[in-house]
Amino acid sequence: MSLPTTMKAVVIEGKTAVVKAGLSLPNLPEDYLMIQPTAVAGNPTDWKHIEYGLGPQGSIEGCDVAGKIVKMGSQVDSTKFHLGDFVYGFVHGASVRSPDNGAYAEYVALDSQLAFTAPSSVALSGKDTIPAGKIETYEAAASIPCAWTTAGGSLFHHYGMKYDWEPAQPQHNFPILIWGGSSVLGQSLIQLAKKYHGYTKIITVASKKHEAALKAYGADDVFDYHDSDVIEQIKAKYPVIPHLLDLISTEKTLNQVYQCAPATEDAIILSYFGLNIEAIPESSRKSNVKIIDTFIYFSLGFDLPLGGNVLKYDPQYRADIIKFIQEINPRLYNGDFEAPAIKVYKNGLESTIQIMKDLEAGKASGEKLVATFQ
Repeated sequence: MSLPTTMKAVVIEGKTAVVKAGLSLPNLPEDYLMIQPTAVAGNPTDWKHIEYGLGPQGSIEGCDVAGKIVKMGSQVDSTKFHLGDFVYGFVHGASVRSPDNGAYAEYVALDSQLAFTAPSSVALSGKDTIPAGKIETYEAAASIPCAWTTAGGSLFHHYGMKYDWEPAQPQHNFPILIWGGSSVLGQSLIQLAKKYHGYTKIITVASKKHEAALKAYGADDVFDYHDSDVIEQIKAKYPVIPHLLDLISTEKTLNQVYQCAPATEDAIILSYFGLNIEAIPESSRKSNVKIIDTFIYFSLGFDLPLGGNVLKYDPQYRADIIKFIQEINPRLYNGDFEAPAIKVYKNGLESTIQIMKDLEAGKASGEKLVATFQ
């Protein structure tokens, strides 16, 4: 297949995103796949790269991509991947290191070792909304990469869960708290913690309207963040929670999660947007509680400049993510796990700009926003 020399993509221009033509195709490293997107999904990190100045001017936006392979690097495993195959995965959109590569483009370079594969039966749904369930559509596939690989890194790398499928006894003899359980990341964390029986209890904080769905995924207890005494409720019932995850990752939520940590027992809080102990007032800090940043970008195989800092490449994190993708890839199609509910935007690249606006405005609740290329 002969590829064009230029393409359209969504790039950062000032404090907004625009569709721009005449851009060069992304560089294709020797172990990467060139993808022509069929569907792409939105993530909070997309608009945050614009709003907080993390992405350089002119860089291409977007992280979640699903599409067909149109070219392969020289070191790609040709027994696993073939031209025309449908694959999906994540890239670091609006990256300082690779500003020419993002999901919101007509062509995307995808690390083959971090790529998910799908059966040939997967196709575009043609629908405006898709209920939660097995991956049977391109739209559902696009909803998976960032959320599920982040969840995998959280539980299997940081918290040391093992790949013991539905063991009789919990792997950790204590509960876990997931603040922001109705998010797509929350839904994936709950399902993984349940299926691998990671904890004695899976506690989540979300709007009560999501309680039935979250319990169906495996949550044992759902607390409503709207309640003014939600922290007191949690601490009264669960005084010792050693593993806590702040999926919202604002200063307010980090402080709320921190208050739910035990008084004396060791605890680890995972934060997802670079916040650390500096966000906690000195008078409230506990020597037994550690806050750890986690980014799926750790798995990309190189140091990464972000927000004036450099995220150091972690070879073990990359190895753990590769193993995680290999483990759950087949389980996404046999009913073991469910993709989230999806709202479909059908205007390709133009739609991704609206998706970022809708995510920033908080218009997604318990669903993934996906744009399709017809």
